[in-house]
Amino acid sequence: MNIYVAISATIALALSIFSFPLLNNFYLLKLTPATTTTTTTNLEADLVVTNGVIFTGDDSLLFADSMAIKNGRIVSVGNYSAVQQLAADGTNVLNLQGKVVVPGFIDSHVHFIPGGLQMARVKLRGVSHKDEFVRRVKEAVKNSKKGSWILGGGWNNDLWGGDLPMASWIDDITPHNPVWLSRMDGHMGLANSVALQLVGITNLSEDPNGGTIMKTSSGEPTGLLIDAAMKLILPWIPEVSVDERREALLRASNLALSRGVTTVVDFGRYYPGESVQLSWEDFADVYQWASYSEKMKIRVCLFFPLETWSSLADLINKTGHVLSDWVYLGGVKAFADGSLGSNSALFHEIEHAQHLASGTAARFGDQGIVASMQPQHLLDDADSARKKLGVDRAERESYLFQSLLANNALLALGSDWPVADINPLFAIRTAMKRIPPGWDNAWIPSERISFTDALIAHTLSAARACFLENDVGSLSPGKIADFVILSTFSWEDFAAEVSASIEATYVSGVQAYP
Repeated sequence: MNIYVAISATIALALSIFSFPLLNNFYLLKLTPATTTTTTTNLEADLVVTNGVIFTGDDSLLFADSMAIKNGRIVSVGNYSAVQQLAADGTNVLNLQGKVVVPGFIDSHVHFIPGGLQMARVKLRGVSHKDEFVRRVKEAVKNSKKGSWILGGGWNNDLWGGDLPMASWIDDITPHNPVWLSRMDGHMGLANSVALQLVGITNLSEDPNGGTIMKTSSGEPTGLLIDAAMKLILPWIPEVSVDERREALLRASNLALSRGVTTVVDFGRYYPGESVQLSWEDFADVYQWASYSEKMKIRVCLFFPLETWSSLADLINKTGHVLSDWVYLGGVKAFADGSLGSNSALFHEIEHAQHLASGTAARFGDQGIVASMQPQHLLDDADSARKKLGVDRAERESYLFQSLLANNALLALGSDWPVADINPLFAIRTAMKRIPPGWDNAWIPSERISFTDALIAHTLSAARACFLENDVGSLSPGKIADFVILSTFSWEDFAAEVSASIEATYVSGVQAYP
């Protein structure tokens, strides 16, 4: 069994139990004359999409104005005069009125069910002031029963200057409720004093291996637990019910579809300190249930904890990699280091390929390693990287998109949602521009990539990275008809500024959003 490494930095190492041919120069595209490609000509299409600017992502015919769909798959792509031959009395016709269509986006790194759960909890992403942090927790307490856990997360202390939150911030407003609020990267969390007392964390508590109990100068716990120290509190939090997790899947799916995402690579509820069985429970209780009961809305490629690799290998040997058109078995994930944001990374002198040691970019292509990266993390790291890594490393070794492509690495883009927002259009623009909030110029301008490279990294290359390129990633005959209609009529404007919004998302040729 061949094992390949899917690199996505400081946090985790994803190992794939698949092999694939890494394509040289896969990201170089050229405009070809408009023709037509068809699988079979004696079919009557269910849907004909026409009068648009359809970017196929397929080198053999990069742009078309029409395509025909039958039984959820594309049967013809090209000009309308040819595609219309597949139309019959029962064929639906979708007139794009000149709008741009792209393949359904693939998010190469999400924590899908945790993200769906987080949507119903205290939302702290983007909070830039202590007062707002406290206000949101206070609001949650008003709507909670006495004694129940207040859960939430997404906070980023760098947004309010870097000071870490403390239990004392929220103790006065949570006297009867234990609280656990995870940092955006999942490597740190804040507990209030009620929670610390409940689990027995005191000034005498020692740091567990691989983790830290943050303490004041006098030795009192501040409420912050880092990496493996989180396992001291997580088992005390009531288990999420099956129904709650199923609702989280549907909630997350609806959000993804609204952003044009039709496939995700899900790394599950596997965080430092969490049980390695949670991902397997979600596989059985949620994904298999949703697939069998026809409640899946988008496609998922599942990764599991490295410690359970033998269980995954046994399952793949029994069922194969494809469980249905909706659920695919991917690979395994392991934590190799902490994170930059939580100050818990050991580094080098690293899965997210964000801050690479000198010379590492060249090894990706040589060794067939996938660079699975999240452009939005660039925005979060920009101001703090210089302080934590030093100017030299921050300016030479951070988010080397162009260097990786130049060295024939397979670049797959994602969000790491709910750590960052699930928003491919924004991620593509970030990879092109690399301008953090408050900055006038790009961070390492030489590492900006073209619009086409960024778009392919969120579609076809992302499909190759999770071994689904035969089914998704481009609008080619024979592939599943997952596509997105954008609000723009101009490909040139879209390519220059990614100036568009999602008007509709189609999955298997059926409108799934709005």
